[in-house]
Amino acid sequence: MKKCILTMACVALLLSSCAGEFNKVYKSQDYDYRYEYAKQSFAEGKYGHAVTLLEDMVAVLKGHNGGDKAQESLYMLAMAQFMTRDYESASETFKKYTTSYPKGDYAEKAFYYVGESLFESAPEPRLDQSPTIGAINAYQTFLDNFPDSPYREEAQRKLFELQDKLIMKEYLSAKLYYNLGGYFGNINANNESNYTSCIITAENALKIYPFTKLREDFSLLIVKSKFQLAENSSNDKKLERYRDAEDECYGFINEFPDSEHKDLAERYIAKCKKITKD
Repeated sequence: MKKCILTMACVALLLSSCAGEFNKVYKSQDYDYRYEYAKQSFAEGKYGHAVTLLEDMVAVLKGHNGGDKAQESLYMLAMAQFMTRDYESASETFKKYTTSYPKGDYAEKAFYYVGESLFESAPEPRLDQSPTIGAINAYQTFLDNFPDSPYREEAQRKLFELQDKLIMKEYLSAKLYYNLGGYFGNINANNESNYTSCIITAENALKIYPFTKLREDFSLLIVKSKFQLAENSSNDKKLERYRDAEDECYGFINEFPDSEHKDLAERYIAKCKKITKD
């Protein structure tokens, strides 16, 4: 028991000593001393300490023509923010580095980590994808500026992953429109609008991402939406829409001859022919 109490007391004393040393450094006006302590903290993985020391020091060093120290302190601050998972702040600080020192010693990594920071903060597909778009643009800028970088392959891989997220958002939107189209039962303006929105969303996605792995899924939604529009159309629109649906079904079968949904498309064609032949 005495040994345990003694150990706890030693730990408390050590922590108090460390906190006291950090506070002394933080209050110091000797920026060389603070800079070196921040570097040491960063090297030891004490990223929170590094952030605290560097946040108000980067402007001071730059204002005093700190040269290499000003440049390095800004990069260290961004990396420390990244390591503490403050990705929003990290992306802004890395961007600041790229604009302040576009040819600096850490420019390549800074450009890359703008994308990395935004990548880490990119939300799931159902949510607003502004960070995802920002990350795609950041990775593309990095690839344009550093085509031979050792980070190139990783940046490309993540760029494609982010594009897949945007595609999935479009697919979920199109699918939601289709599901809402049948929500109201008998066709009305709301149903028709939803089926039309599904078709437009899916077709636009295929124009932007023609080689997506969800191409068949988008195409199937278009087929189903066009058939539902035809099935529930007023007499003046019915014939034209059945013909459109029939053409879409043939196009689907031609493009995806081995699809598990081929039978559905063929059933739709048979129903369409009954109307278009009369």
